[in-house]
Amino acid sequence: MQQINNLNAKIAKFRDQIDASIQRVVSSGWVVLGPEVKRFEASFAEYLGAAHCITVANGTDAIELALKALGVEKGDIVATVANAGMYTTTSVLAIGCVPAFMDVDFDTQVVTLAEVKRAVDAGAKTVVVTHLYGLAIPEIQEIATFCADKGVALLEDCAQAHGARVHGKRVGTFGDAASFSFYPTKNLGALGDGGAVVTNSATIAQQVAQLRQYGWSSKYCVELAGARNSRLDEMQAAILSEFLPHLDEGNARRHQIAERYRNEIQQTDLVHPQGDNDAWVAHLYVIKSPKRDSLQQHLRGLQIASEVHYPIPDYQQPVFKNVHADAHLANTERLAQEILTLPCYPEMEDAEVSAVIKAVNGWVA
Repeated sequence: MQQINNLNAKIAKFRDQIDASIQRVVSSGWVVLGPEVKRFEASFAEYLGAAHCITVANGTDAIELALKALGVEKGDIVATVANAGMYTTTSVLAIGCVPAFMDVDFDTQVVTLAEVKRAVDAGAKTVVVTHLYGLAIPEIQEIATFCADKGVALLEDCAQAHGARVHGKRVGTFGDAASFSFYPTKNLGALGDGGAVVTNSATIAQQVAQLRQYGWSSKYCVELAGARNSRLDEMQAAILSEFLPHLDEGNARRHQIAERYRNEIQQTDLVHPQGDNDAWVAHLYVIKSPKRDSLQQHLRGLQIASEVHYPIPDYQQPVFKNVHADAHLANTERLAQEILTLPCYPEMEDAEVSAVIKAVNGWVA
């Protein structure tokens, strides 16, 4: 069966580098917050063009700790999109904040400046924007300028957009801070969980560094409230250091696959994702079709995996128990009914890409 992502293929491709990094850590005797973590943090910050990178245990912790470092407190209103899998909303709820949901553009599927303005006018103290599916938000610079002028903190969620570039800058360097995930399927993924907060602010960086380790200002001296134990281990940092130099190459391969899909899939009942060149790193290849369920069933019958990222808008999740029953974001809700992800990852072979194209072309809507 053709998978959405094949981690076995990635591991096989980089087996020598993985083995070398593991041996390096074992030989060093360091397992937590050692030289490998420092090395990767410095390298990733340099790659992005940012001043600071502070690694944490996972991408969701990165969002939560970044928000706390930005001064978000219980009861504050935090604006976020509702089509990105509930991850930001989960972090907002963990702090005790109130999520305010923004709609997205139907074509790009990411937030717009107009929606950010609407949320801020409605009382949002902090805004979280998501570079979804690998697409840098086209208006991110305008959004950053607006939030700075209004004194509203801006956090970029870059979990799906490692390496995307717009206006000559990589995503993660426009807002006050940015969160990254290194979950194994990401464009830059570890072989386990991992995350990071990136910022140009020394103050925010220092706070995140304390918040990821009990709130210590010095060993066993707890200074900051709301902290936790959230550390990237040396093994994952070492592996990420081996993968980082291949990130742009992997993104280029994703583009090659995406171009084949765009050029060779001949179906009038679906719309291909937007995004070209540096602004889109093709983390996911998400098509749209009002007959999505029919296509997914057809692909399943041909042993081609597909997925819906994501099927339930955050405000409709059962956890809210109808708290947001009156919420209605037209584009978000329509997208949830029409989107479908096709396999797209760097280790995908040309024959596998051809099989997906053939399967989609064989669909009769």
